[in-house]
Amino acid sequence: MPDDYERLRRWRLALGKAADEGLGGLAGKDDRAMDGALAALYDSDSESSASDSKRKAGGLGSSAPRVSRWLGDIRTYFPNSVVQVMQKDAIERLNLTQLLLEPELLEAVEPDVHLVGTLLSLNRVMPETTKATARMVVEKVVRDIERRIASKTTAAVTGVINRATRTSRPKLRDVDWDRTIRKNLGHYLPEHKTVVPERLVGYGRRAQAVHRDVVLAIDQSGSMASSVVYASVFGAVLASMRSLKTSLVVFDTAVVDLTDKLEDPVDVLFGTQLGGGTDINRAIAYCQSLITRPTESLFVLISDLYEGGVREQMLRRIGSMKESGVQVVVLLALSDDGAPSFDHDNASALAALGIPAFACTPDQFPELLAVALDKGDLIRWANAQQR
Repeated sequence: MPDDYERLRRWRLALGKAADEGLGGLAGKDDRAMDGALAALYDSDSESSASDSKRKAGGLGSSAPRVSRWLGDIRTYFPNSVVQVMQKDAIERLNLTQLLLEPELLEAVEPDVHLVGTLLSLNRVMPETTKATARMVVEKVVRDIERRIASKTTAAVTGVINRATRTSRPKLRDVDWDRTIRKNLGHYLPEHKTVVPERLVGYGRRAQAVHRDVVLAIDQSGSMASSVVYASVFGAVLASMRSLKTSLVVFDTAVVDLTDKLEDPVDVLFGTQLGGGTDINRAIAYCQSLITRPTESLFVLISDLYEGGVREQMLRRIGSMKESGVQVVVLLALSDDGAPSFDHDNASALAALGIPAFACTPDQFPELLAVALDKGDLIRWANAQQR
């Protein structure tokens, strides 16, 4: 049956040449080409034994042209989602990072968040001949993310701010007629076919004022690469909103304030330095100095919580921030990568302080912002997302 054949074919492609005896060989030219692309990445250079049914890490060699041809092959035979996984595996398993410093190879890759993270980790050693190409790759991914999240984020935040500034004595130009009519339906006069409003609903003229302060603090350790990319884009979107004062801080063992680069998230990303140690305590201390209106401030710490600094001080500082009225949330990851690795002891200590610590996808982040800016129950919101 065709279904049985397709199932055997897929298993053969997954398991490699060692499975020929049990599953049969591959007949089609395209199937053999797909198998060759998979073998270059997942089979060992040494001959596999017939009893070994799993693909092993191998090598594409150190030749940039060979890697470039392989990149072309996988884009021909696999969908983009699979191409991105294979590229990520090739970089991690076969140590191809040095080859990414060659412009012609960068032009052949399929850009995605993981590739951007790798490029940013190479930022300081990248030759000038490669930087322009790398920036184009990063910019493409950033603009794609912006298109995905900008309008949703703006709508969520604007809704919260509008609710906060609503007034019952608006000027005529500020009347929200839809809400006014609904509030006064009880005063409908059938004989005149109209509503006589006893109470007007509208927005105050504070719309251009800054209503909330948002501080984003992002851990630059290597495992947080995807989170750094997404957080930088969100930071730029928030910075474009006049009702918010947004600050963006990145840290490892040092702290760098990148707020002045928020106009362009690509500039923010090239201002980061992925990798190295982590001093969360020092980063929180700096962020405390940025908060001048605690009850109107939101502090978002994006970190896996592996602290290389003074743990007790870190917990004391973040607890003090919350006690002063700051809305505090800790994101263990801001990415689509699934459950992150994180320090469970520190996460539990934060939970004991009433500070939620959880992973969040980019699609969930606008709603999280809305709940936090509205001073809602973030722990309850987080629990609801996990059901």
